[in-house]
Amino acid sequence: MDYDGRQHTVYATGRALPGETARTWAEAFSARAPAHRPLTVLDLGSGTGRFTPLLAGTFGGQVYGVEPSSRMREQAAAHPAVRYLEGRAEAVPLPDSSCDLALLFLSLHHFTAPPAAAAEIRRVLRPGGRVLIRSAFSDRMPDLLWHRYFPSARGVEERIFPSLPAVLELFAAAGLEFVALDRIRELSAPSLAAYAERLKLRAISTFEHLPEAEIERGLAALESDAAAERVPRPVHLDSDLLTFAVRGPR
Repeated sequence: MDYDGRQHTVYATGRALPGETARTWAEAFSARAPAHRPLTVLDLGSGTGRFTPLLAGTFGGQVYGVEPSSRMREQAAAHPAVRYLEGRAEAVPLPDSSCDLALLFLSLHHFTAPPAAAAEIRRVLRPGGRVLIRSAFSDRMPDLLWHRYFPSARGVEERIFPSLPAVLELFAAAGLEFVALDRIRELSAPSLAAYAERLKLRAISTFEHLPEAEIERGLAALESDAAAERVPRPVHLDSDLLTFAVRGPR
């Protein structure tokens, strides 16, 4: 996925977090993070930094946003406790045992060498460190509203996203043990109209794999339904949060 192309111009707006959603994720991350504070955090695949400052505020320590796209880093939200670094999952520019927590928020499916990436994540974590992975999984894809308007999107994502057993095996091989799999209910948009405005930006990378005719039909149908909405109906989605912990001494 080339985020230096069109995506960097729309991502921050199209994937902005409503305040309620930010609080939901802060609580979910805190529930599975190491208990002590402050925490040094790696936000791997940080994009435009939509979670990076939130991590600094939640955990009180230094946060490193590692992102390969220079254009996405240029758009990233500034914070005094955040440093954005050029890097990849297979080559994280941080020392061994330098982080307490690593967040992979919708970045796992972009990894080009998953075993090397899992090993790098393990390398930078301290004893007691944890990995939080927000991802879809091909074998437990939720029923997403936008898939109803763009019917081939589900099949695309079932091909793009790894299965849960594959991810469990991947991180176990790197020396990380499974802790929990939580289903998080999050607010996507306060109304169908707001949801339609976000989707019109095509800031979900799956759009890059859909036929243009299907996108146009889906957006037209969604806008028609939004226009008919008399009472704003919040749009929620169910998301998986997978947690691993460092297993024993290296």
